[in-house]
Amino acid sequence: MRRLLSTVAAATLVAGGLTLSMSQVAAQTGSATGYATQNGGTTGGAGGQTVRATTGTQIHQALCSRPSTSTPIVIEVQGTINHGNTSKVSGPGCDTAADVIELKKISNVTLVGVGSGAVFDQLGIHIRESSNIIIQNVTVRNVKKSGSPTSNGGDAIGMESGVRNVWVDHVTLEASGGESEGYDGLFDLKNNSQYVTLSYSILRNSGRGGLVGSSESDRSNGYVTYHHNVFQNLDSRAPLLRGGIGHMYNNHYDDIAESGINSRAGARAKVENNYFQDSKDVLGTFYTNERGTWQVAGNVFDGVTWSSQGSENYPAGPNPESTTSVSIPYSYSLDDAGCVPAMLGEISGANKGNRVSDGNCEAENPTDPDPTDPDPTDPDPTDPDPTDPPGGSNLSLGAGADGSSKASGTGYGNVIDGDLGTYWSPNGTTGRISVKWGTPATVSAINIREASGATGAIGSWRVVNHDTGAVLATGSGAGVITFAPTTLRKINFEITGSNGTPRVAEFETYAG
Repeated sequence: MRRLLSTVAAATLVAGGLTLSMSQVAAQTGSATGYATQNGGTTGGAGGQTVRATTGTQIHQALCSRPSTSTPIVIEVQGTINHGNTSKVSGPGCDTAADVIELKKISNVTLVGVGSGAVFDQLGIHIRESSNIIIQNVTVRNVKKSGSPTSNGGDAIGMESGVRNVWVDHVTLEASGGESEGYDGLFDLKNNSQYVTLSYSILRNSGRGGLVGSSESDRSNGYVTYHHNVFQNLDSRAPLLRGGIGHMYNNHYDDIAESGINSRAGARAKVENNYFQDSKDVLGTFYTNERGTWQVAGNVFDGVTWSSQGSENYPAGPNPESTTSVSIPYSYSLDDAGCVPAMLGEISGANKGNRVSDGNCEAENPTDPDPTDPDPTDPDPTDPDPTDPPGGSNLSLGAGADGSSKASGTGYGNVIDGDLGTYWSPNGTTGRISVKWGTPATVSAINIREASGATGAIGSWRVVNHDTGAVLATGSGAGVITFAPTTLRKINFEITGSNGTPRVAEFETYAG
């Protein structure tokens, strides 16, 4: 795979992948994309005063200290913003409330995470009756609508009531469960919110990704672009689109349990060059008979399952075809869908240096291996295995598997089938292979077994708790890797350097 990236921060491309230097972002970087460029554009607080805030109260104070509600301002945020440090502030330039970041009846504001990062912990960002807003490089997590504490109706970022021109970029929005655990949407637009772009962001670990329109009658929203985002471990709403137009391109959909892009109530979705992986019903009209439409091109459906059509259930698959045509008014460049998983794993979300794609990534399809070729790298299942696995049962047997990419002739499931004669290789020299379970498993050791003839190809690696992003271990070479017992639903083995093309025959997992 050839990956071409550009960055507004200092960057150095190194051999074998996407590793770039991680210069700290000192202010808002880049320019708005997608529908946020229309209707006069979105510039946020450009040209205004720049102030630093380390509490939610200071964010409100910065807004309230402006001469007017439209005076441009850039608010750089560092540290953890929570209920304990977010109070209501009054003044001519604001209309705030406690226990939520309130961007209400204002315009021309940039909110950007800087330094070591900005985390809004159990505290949502509410945009109401406002315009020309930029939110960049922040994490918003575990915002609840029920239980304690509550904030913003349970939405990580929510917009309503005449909102115009919002660009949300390089953010991480996450929860720790669904509605039964007290959480709602991660990115919601309601009641006449338009000209919005969500780019290079991660939405994960929630029952609901986000919606456009709060009911079948709320059709005044739209003109929304979603590009280069990761939608991961969600039940549904990626997004739910009621009325209006949505443009979804170069996104990675991974582990969507119930439904993905739900175009309904007359909505029109343009769906291009996305990578849909290990998910169900990723496109269609669901939970209503008021149907929407879609235009599809260049997408990859990898491990996607489709339900049968019936009342209030109209999946686009198993062979999605266009049912409408959508004209896009802005310019944009498409990366090949095959590039998307590995690329977005490196550049999407908060604290990634605000790196972006240059739109020229092309996925290469290697020639299928010739079964008559006596190449010594062809695995021989009779070769002795050099590793000594831990005691106990291999938890990978009967589990699921996925990854960032797979070379022609290889498969993710080959690493959990107990057969040393099959293997997975990334589409390149680096990549991710994962084992996952439907219910949490406790793991304290893994055994990476290379295919015969490929010994030594794996260079540097890291083991990651996919659920939280925590790095469990780092090192180099294949074999047994141990770490503190960790309960999780998915574990990643990420190859970050190699001495050739890695071939993983088995990814074994053990409780101890």
